[in-house]
Amino acid sequence: MMNLDEEVRLWTTNAEREKTENLATLYSIIVSLEYLERAYVRDSVNGKEYAPACIKLLAQYKSLMKLVGDDIGGVETFMKRFKMDHPAALHRLTVGVPATVEHSAEATDGGAEAGKWVAETTQSFITFMDALKLNLKAKDQLHPFLTDLMSGYSRFKGSGEWEGRGKILHWLITLNAMKASDEITEEQSRQMLFDIENAYNEFFRSLSSSNKTS
Repeated sequence: MMNLDEEVRLWTTNAEREKTENLATLYSIIVSLEYLERAYVRDSVNGKEYAPACIKLLAQYKSLMKLVGDDIGGVETFMKRFKMDHPAALHRLTVGVPATVEHSAEATDGGAEAGKWVAETTQSFITFMDALKLNLKAKDQLHPFLTDLMSGYSRFKGSGEWEGRGKILHWLITLNAMKASDEITEEQSRQMLFDIENAYNEFFRSLSSSNKTS
């Protein structure tokens, strides 16, 4: 007969205990990210407060998924299993970068820092394209470069309307959904290089046009 006063144990071994604690941590990260996203949309936190908090949660999520990813079958499956209705968190985890990067919230139209940002973003474009030309295909090789590129690209006023933005974001989401050791195909590599080169050319055309009208 079951003793109703007896504490229910969720594990019987140390391995099961660690797994349960990791799943609980993943659950809390998703909930925290949902509240953070909602607070940012409602302007309860500004971009400077939001971005580092979001980056920290995304980093914790990525680290945790290396431990539990194979067991849970993906974050969407995990959320359905535990009936988690957190669409904002799911979107942020899918994109893999803060909303300030995704939506150009920190964009600029000039100033003392503009030249520095152009140089840094140009270098990010070149570094990423060189990585593809050198036949790097694994997520853990390409994702950091593309994240840096997207962060720099998003600083510029009007970048939210540039055609290249959608292409960069598409490939960022594609890489974000892969495991660290997964590799893109040869066809994906060629298409990615084509899209990034077009975004690079558009970037300079847009800046040149902006300078002529300013």
